[in-house]
Amino acid sequence: MTRTAPLDIDAFRRDLGDIPVEDNPKLVLQKSRDFYWYSPVLKRQLDHVTADLVVTPRTIDDVVTTLASAHRHGVPVTPRGAGTGNYGQAMPLSGGAVLNLAGLTKVVASSPMTVRAEAGAILARIDEETRAAHGAEMRFHPSTYRTATIGGFVAGGSGGVGSIRWGGLRNFGNIISLKVVTCEASPRILDIEGTDILKVAHAYGTNGIIVEAEVPLTAGYDWVDVLAGFDTIEDAVRFARNVALQDGMLLKEIAPIAAPVPHDYFVRHQKFIRKDQSVVVMMAAPQAMAALSIFLAHEKGEMLYRSDAASEEDLKRLPPAYELAWNHTTLRGLKVDPSITYLQTQYPDLETLKKIIALLGDEMPMHNEMIRFDGRVVFSGLPIVRFSTEERLEEIIRIHEDNGCLVFNPHRYTLEEGGMKRSDPGQLAFKREADPKGILNPGKMIAWENPDFDFASGKAWLFSGLQSAGAD
Repeated sequence: MTRTAPLDIDAFRRDLGDIPVEDNPKLVLQKSRDFYWYSPVLKRQLDHVTADLVVTPRTIDDVVTTLASAHRHGVPVTPRGAGTGNYGQAMPLSGGAVLNLAGLTKVVASSPMTVRAEAGAILARIDEETRAAHGAEMRFHPSTYRTATIGGFVAGGSGGVGSIRWGGLRNFGNIISLKVVTCEASPRILDIEGTDILKVAHAYGTNGIIVEAEVPLTAGYDWVDVLAGFDTIEDAVRFARNVALQDGMLLKEIAPIAAPVPHDYFVRHQKFIRKDQSVVVMMAAPQAMAALSIFLAHEKGEMLYRSDAASEEDLKRLPPAYELAWNHTTLRGLKVDPSITYLQTQYPDLETLKKIIALLGDEMPMHNEMIRFDGRVVFSGLPIVRFSTEERLEEIIRIHEDNGCLVFNPHRYTLEEGGMKRSDPGQLAFKREADPKGILNPGKMIAWENPDFDFASGKAWLFSGLQSAGAD
């Protein structure tokens, strides 16, 4: 979406009163970015994108004031947490205002079972508070745990470290409630629960600004970081599947990664890993370590590193295991080789995964995340792609699809094209109600931009729409 008329930014800004505003072009450009540059396609498409200014509300009332002014003056508003997303979710395609929610940081309430926090609260700090108070932690988190916000995670994420046990944000029960502000002449503050959560979760802030989120907690552990070595990636993925199916072992993270990626990209762990060695990155509860060690030996794997036996020096210098996994694997790779990119995939079974490995080899070093998906343990993929051309990238996507593998395309910036979530008539109706002018994160929802959008296209999606959840 491009701007069709000049914006009255000055009038919008006057209405904000003393709400903090930043208009320094360099700082505005910085806050108009996320990690879109993981994709050479998005880098080409979005490199020019910037807002006109950044608004940083201090309270929910400030959010209401900002959205009322935006509605009055037709100024586009793009919400932003920490900007750790990878798909341009937080980038203002039509300029206007970036709504920086990093000032809303309070943990509103917590118990041994749940926590409610404002949108800008950092995930790791939420866990620090709930661990201290209740010995509890969130069920899962992205690899950007130490910087990502809960609002950004709910609005743009899907799952992460812990998804092997708890699935993802799409699963009922993993988000209890949300507080959302609408963008109308008189913005409303809505408490969203039940199936209505699917209207705004993973919607990039296109149909309401999330200002609070309530999520369930689980028991907190002093997780043990583990690196296990295998001679081949086929051995590593087989072990990863087998250990994921061991119900008696409490594991929070299981990620098989093909050689030479672990040796080449995990620079600070390099002394533990041979260049030709594929690695399974794991996080295990302390009481699971004895069983995990026995099982690993049975599967002919090598214990390369375990944090509960590490030296004080290594504990100080090594990043946590979750910062070797998920898209931190890609990030570490980009620091070594800026030409690479990645895909997001899902493989129906081990044999299909092995076929893709054989077809693409070192052009696409495999990286999987074992997750629980609709009650099954599956191979979620974040493989590295040694990028050559956009045409070859599309060919690699077609090879996956021709072999029955799902691709959630990280080289697209809209909800529908990425395949992460299906918009449907219920969600679109909610946007018409909550954002009648269509100024919330414009350009990210095809169903809003295109009246002829086919809701029944038959495409596979990671996030079910409201209809499939049994909602009207």
